[in-house]
Amino acid sequence: MSVVPDEKKPTPTNQVQSDELRAQIFQRLHPHAYLDRFLIEGVRPDGRTPEEWRDVFINVGSISTANGSALVRIGGTTIVCGVKAEIAEPELDTPDQGFLVPNIDLPAICSPKFKPGPPSEEAQVLSERLNAVLVSTQLLPLTTLCIEPGRSVWCLYVDATCINYDGNAFDAALLAMVAALRNTTLPEATYNEETGRTTCRSRTTRHPLSLNNDKVIAGLSFGVVPTPSVPVGLDTGEGKNTSHAAGPILIADPTAFEEPLLVRALSVVVDVQGRVVFVEGGVCGKSGTDHDRDEGSTLIEKSIQAAQERAKILHRLLR
Repeated sequence: MSVVPDEKKPTPTNQVQSDELRAQIFQRLHPHAYLDRFLIEGVRPDGRTPEEWRDVFINVGSISTANGSALVRIGGTTIVCGVKAEIAEPELDTPDQGFLVPNIDLPAICSPKFKPGPPSEEAQVLSERLNAVLVSTQLLPLTTLCIEPGRSVWCLYVDATCINYDGNAFDAALLAMVAALRNTTLPEATYNEETGRTTCRSRTTRHPLSLNNDKVIAGLSFGVVPTPSVPVGLDTGEGKNTSHAAGPILIADPTAFEEPLLVRALSVVVDVQGRVVFVEGGVCGKSGTDHDRDEGSTLIEKSIQAAQERAKILHRLLR
């Protein structure tokens, strides 16, 4: 005699799939509440604690046709960077300085949030931020790119492309650009006064860039999440309506899901000697008044301390 299974009773596999589907729907419809459910337990949706960073992977010299290149992966964010050198005429007001032109592309293939077409506003702002950091920190003195003052200089195009986007593109792009510049070599070039041309003596004889090794930099980004709201009746393990957070929460290395939920973003750039050389922050969205000025100062201090500790690991990877 055959037994017909009860179709109303879900199997363990179906139950797990159903729970995952409900969680995905809840995450999409109520992202703030979804994140709060994790933060009140002291974790984030990807399993990290608020102050924990994602794994970092660096590979240099991956593009054989470029003068220098690097690939960097931070968690699910992957960026490849190539350096292309060209000979150009210097500016009239800076006849002995070359050019450093960083740029980042966030194509539609790396994330659904980016659309095909011209560079997005986010990509343009990110390129400006990277340019400001690289120029202000003097990692590469532009005078070292001079071939003949007033006549010929090197122009370095540092182009980064995001292959996969999962948040914190600034840290990954800056790390990729620094690694690519450290990997860059240039042929020996000379300027001929008679012909007015610049020629490279040998393509096989190449020299690395004259970087300031004590000014090698790494970027560390943070975000501030509003004080998590505990739903009525939610049991957190310490009694109902008990939150582990007593104010806004500082999270390190935010993901693509967490970035739109931040009320404040902060990036700290630290050199190889542990000095803070660049700090940039801003209020996100309309919830930027969640914490007062004193709390904001405390969060900045915590960010700088955490950045200096994390930078030690990144600088070891760059060596």
